[in-house]
Amino acid sequence: MTRFKFVMPASNALATKPKSTQMESWTARTLRAFIGAALVLTLASTALAGNSQITDDQKAKITGTIISRDGDLVKVTNKKTGSTATVVIRDNTKIERKSFKHQFFVHKDMDVTAMVPGLNIKAEGIGNAKGQLVAKTISFVPDSFSVEVAEEQQIIANQAAAAAAQTTAQQGVQQAQAAQVSANYAQTSASEAGAKAEDAGELAVYNAEDIALVNKRVSDLDEYKIAGEAGIYFQSGQSTLDAAAKADLDSLASSAKGLDNYMIEIAGYASSSGSKQFNQKLSADRAAAVTHYLMEKQNVPMRRILAPAGYGATHPAATNNDSQGRALNRRVEVKVLVNKGLNEGE
Repeated sequence: MTRFKFVMPASNALATKPKSTQMESWTARTLRAFIGAALVLTLASTALAGNSQITDDQKAKITGTIISRDGDLVKVTNKKTGSTATVVIRDNTKIERKSFKHQFFVHKDMDVTAMVPGLNIKAEGIGNAKGQLVAKTISFVPDSFSVEVAEEQQIIANQAAAAAAQTTAQQGVQQAQAAQVSANYAQTSASEAGAKAEDAGELAVYNAEDIALVNKRVSDLDEYKIAGEAGIYFQSGQSTLDAAAKADLDSLASSAKGLDNYMIEIAGYASSSGSKQFNQKLSADRAAAVTHYLMEKQNVPMRRILAPAGYGATHPAATNNDSQGRALNRRVEVKVLVNKGLNEGE
């Protein structure tokens, strides 16, 4: 049997509705139209804020934040437009450090190594056929970088503490005893975090940038893959490379050169013997010794090395209570990095 469905004409349907319903219907349509228009504008602005193409053979400037590194290629988010641009570093690119209060690195010849994610830079140069900016000069203020990283870490810590406190409070409403246990644990964790923050603050007095890099190392970022690593060890109070250390660096450099757009991260450490100031300088000298060996003996371009810095006695690999543990802490960690996206052909 055929079924028929009667559909009331739109005009009659509207005529039979109360005025308030008609108004609601009109308002709903208007609201949907507004939301649709807003969505179109949002999508359009998002599209405009995509990848920025620099005109070939034309001078250009970019001011923004480094979001990733692929060897000689530095991706930057433009401060004004929000778009992403690629800056190319060459051997003749001049890196200018705009100092404010603290010295960025103990060794001043390593400014190019500071081009790490999170750093605010101003790049000037010429566009190439790929729409990239081949940098003639790059300038940066290291102190603002350290402050931003430190503030970011503090915000994250505060948010975590607030979330933990809220969870504890909710548990307390449900079960007072369980809440008390959680509160005690949270207090212990907060005390430990406070102690670490105090130590970090003391170290920041004489080298604010290094402690910032302790909090956020390049190899810790999700977009990078460790393709090789080596531990280089030193005698007590020394920063001289022995034969075994040189052999390990030779092997690591050889494997790195077979990778496209590789980068090398170098982190120097010390045991807890001596003052914090002495250990920080000693660890920086050890990192510098590794850096210069790779550059001078293995012809690794300085621009392929990322932020070689000394971190003092922080992040010990073993206990400092015995000679064996202290020997393991007198080290430099060397890591060969590649960008995951680049490695996957993205």
